[in-house]
Amino acid sequence: MTETTKSFAGLEKSATAPAPATDDRSRPVHVQKIDAHGRAYATGKRKNAVARVWVKPGVGKITINDRDHETYFARPVLQMILKQPLVTANRASQYDIIATVSGGGLSGQAGAVRHGLSKALTYYEPELRAVLKKEGFLTRDPRVVERKKYGKAKARRSFQFSKR
Repeated sequence: MTETTKSFAGLEKSATAPAPATDDRSRPVHVQKIDAHGRAYATGKRKNAVARVWVKPGVGKITINDRDHETYFARPVLQMILKQPLVTANRASQYDIIATVSGGGLSGQAGAVRHGLSKALTYYEPELRAVLKKEGFLTRDPRVVERKKYGKAKARRSFQFSKR
């Protein structure tokens, strides 16, 4: 049972309990998250595009919406954006990637796949988190298109002014 103190002297005696050590702060432990098929899954977003990405051990084949990544993203810049997490982590030919992307344009879709791929890699290999986070691949880019306002031609552009 707990004791009740009736004076300040008794309060000082009961307050001598050891304080928790400040060096013992526990950081979040990132564990491997793999489904029953041996794959890691993550969702990536960029602008209005959403990508669902699965990573599994393989030979380095990248499939996006049931097509090869070189045919889906024909521009070399988009292919480079897509492969950045793999190149940074030195895992270019170790994993097969399957992604389904919807919404937005090709640039946003490539960014969404990159974001989802980075998250899925950290779920498969938690020790890669520091490398990918340092490069900024785990951060969701919050910039989206500003909505059009009434009385304006676009989001901020006004109609041409005429004095007559």
